[in-house]
Amino acid sequence: MNLKVRLAVMNFMEFAVWGAYLTCMGNYLGIAGLGDKISWFYAIQGIVSIFMPTLMGIVADKYIQPQRLLGLCHLAAGAFMISCWWMGEQAGFGNELADKSLFIALYTLSVAFYMPTIALTNTAAFTILKNNGMDTVKDFPPIRVLGTVGFIATMWFVNCAYFDDSGFGFTLGENAHKFQYTYLQFLVSGVLSIVLFLYCFTLPECKLSKKEGKVSLVETLGLNAFKLFKRRQMALFFIFSALLGMCLQVTNGFAGPFLTSFKGTPEFADSFAANNATMLTSVSQISEALCILMIPFFLRRFGIKIVMLMSLFAWVFRFGFFGIGDPAMPGVIFFILSCIVYGVAFDFFNVSGGIFVDQECEPSIKASAQGLFMMMTNGLGATIGTLAAGEIVNAYCHWEGGYLVGNWQTCWFTFAAFALVVGIAFAIVFQPEKKPIGKIEH
Repeated sequence: MNLKVRLAVMNFMEFAVWGAYLTCMGNYLGIAGLGDKISWFYAIQGIVSIFMPTLMGIVADKYIQPQRLLGLCHLAAGAFMISCWWMGEQAGFGNELADKSLFIALYTLSVAFYMPTIALTNTAAFTILKNNGMDTVKDFPPIRVLGTVGFIATMWFVNCAYFDDSGFGFTLGENAHKFQYTYLQFLVSGVLSIVLFLYCFTLPECKLSKKEGKVSLVETLGLNAFKLFKRRQMALFFIFSALLGMCLQVTNGFAGPFLTSFKGTPEFADSFAANNATMLTSVSQISEALCILMIPFFLRRFGIKIVMLMSLFAWVFRFGFFGIGDPAMPGVIFFILSCIVYGVAFDFFNVSGGIFVDQECEPSIKASAQGLFMMMTNGLGATIGTLAAGEIVNAYCHWEGGYLVGNWQTCWFTFAAFALVVGIAFAIVFQPEKKPIGKIEH
């Protein structure tokens, strides 16, 4: 099989695992008696990202080849996610979980092993491409786009798949046991993780970089990636990465419950948007797939600062459009526009940032540096942002009749205002070195 195709398959499965539950988990948590903990479930992803990607990056740099460690992490993540499904199965459809604390613990362990795999996937892909004489800026985005396709594929699957007394099937209409409202979404994720575990051990080797001579304690622990903070450009980049990371999980956590809440309003109860929140939000990932392919052009033409500015201001529109839309025409157009700008908001930061970090650091710390980037964005940033967003949503909204209802408009406009302030500050403060991406010297 062609090398690029093999890496594309890896990316497809990597994000298919996440797409099975990330945008629809909130609906199930409300049914399972954990509706007031939605922000914490997304914050857990951020909390484990503060240390797990960095730790696994150290291991991948020094002890276990990244593609193999990627597989082992998915084995653990998949096993714990399947355990979450089993707890839901024991409780039954539409019932609260018997042991909510155990469910939270199993979920935490699963994401603790999954979150490092995002950085490990990048490290493995970059290393394999370079080992075969390929250009990461040119060749990685088309590979990475298959990850988004995988995310979309499982979003559509859990949106349309259902299971009840009559058996298993697919539907675009209303069904009490659609996967997007049940614990079955966790089974889909867990099984895919196990499949990816097996696949990772078929990938080419990523030989570890051996350092000759005496090695310091800092290097032994893999902490030398933090020396990137000594450079003003990189320090500011990581600081603003954390601030921008505060936006990352907000719509993942609350877009589903927000759209589904319209089912509780008679005039919107039968609308497509209210009954197919997961499928509607998948437009975000379709946009993401297209935007990934634009990254090489925009990075080379405009540089990292302009690309990240585009991302920051796209977040303003992402939140703002949710604030002014509704499921009926013409209001639903704003929901669609919000999903379209998401591609720029997410990719122009997350994917471009990963490429930028790879170009800026030496080979011996590449995995650790990717873990550091992950720690600042999906760790510190996402944790603080998700918990803050949860407090705002809980202040203005409440669960009623199985729906999270309230003053959603104020919530979305508050999030948009934050992104606007961060964008203006970034434009003023961040001044990157005059080095085109792809020509950075070490």
